[in-house]
Amino acid sequence: MLKDYLRRSRAPRYSILFALPLLVLYEGLSALLTHSAVAGVRNGADVLLKSLFVALGGRDGLVVFGLLLVGGGAALVVRDFKKSGERLSFGVFGGMLIESGLYAALFGFVVGWLTTLLLEGPRHLAIGGSPALDLHTQLVVSLGAGIYEELLFRVVLVGALMWGCRRVLRAGTALAATIAVVLSALIFSSFHYVGALGDTFTVASFTFRALAGVAFSALYVTRGFGITAWTHALYDLGLSLLVVSSRAGAGCWVLTRMIESKMGRNTSIGWSPLIRPPSM
Repeated sequence: MLKDYLRRSRAPRYSILFALPLLVLYEGLSALLTHSAVAGVRNGADVLLKSLFVALGGRDGLVVFGLLLVGGGAALVVRDFKKSGERLSFGVFGGMLIESGLYAALFGFVVGWLTTLLLEGPRHLAIGGSPALDLHTQLVVSLGAGIYEELLFRVVLVGALMWGCRRVLRAGTALAATIAVVLSALIFSSFHYVGALGDTFTVASFTFRALAGVAFSALYVTRGFGITAWTHALYDLGLSLLVVSSRAGAGCWVLTRMIESKMGRNTSIGWSPLIRPPSM
C-alpha cells in the first residue's frame, strides 16, 4: 500500500494537480494586492520568469507564458491519465498534504542543525529589521515561493542540468542527479542576494540556503514537484506567521531557525535558534 502511494503521488496527474491550488491562490491574491501580473511586490522567481517572456514578446509574451504553464501542465496530466488508466484517489491528495506538512515542520530544524554543524560558528543570528511588507503580502509571496521557485530551480534548472550531464558528460542517472542537485542548490542560494531587495550576504545564510536548496532538490528528484512545492510554501507560510507572533511579544522563548520570509523579490530574515520576543 505504501509503495503504491509513493508511486502514484509522484505521478504527474497527482503532482501537478496537487500544486495547482498554490498557483491559483498566488496569482489570484497577487492580482488583488497589485492589480498586475508582473508589477508590485512578487516572488523573485515569478518576476524573473515572466520578465523574460515580457522582454521577448511584450504583453503577448505574458500570454505565451501562461499558455505554456497551464497548457504544458494539462498535457502532462492528460497523458499520465491515459497511460495509467486509473481514477484519481482523493486519499492520495490527503496523504500528500500530510507528507508536505511533516517535511515543512522538520525542514528548518534539520537544515539549521546542519548549518551549525558545518560552520562550527556562532549559533545565534540576530533578527533582522522589521519587514517593509504587511502580513498579507508576506503570505502571498510565500505561496509564490512554493510554486515559482520550485518551478524555476527544480523543474527547469534541475531538469536542464540533469539533461546536460547525461548528454554532455555522459553521466549516469545517479551522478547526473547529484551534480544537478548540488549546482542548483548553489544557484538557488545565490539568487537571494541579487537585486535591490536582495539580502546582505553572510556565510551562515548562504550555507543555510544552499543546504535548503539541496534538500528541496533532493525532495523534488525523489518525491516530485507537487510535494516539494507544498513543502516550500508551508514552510515559508509557517515562518511568516512565526515572525508576526514573536513580534507580538508573547512572554516566552521562541524556538526558531534561519528563515526565508519572502519580502519583496527575494529578501530574507535571519533568526537565531533561541530568541526572546521583545517586551511590550
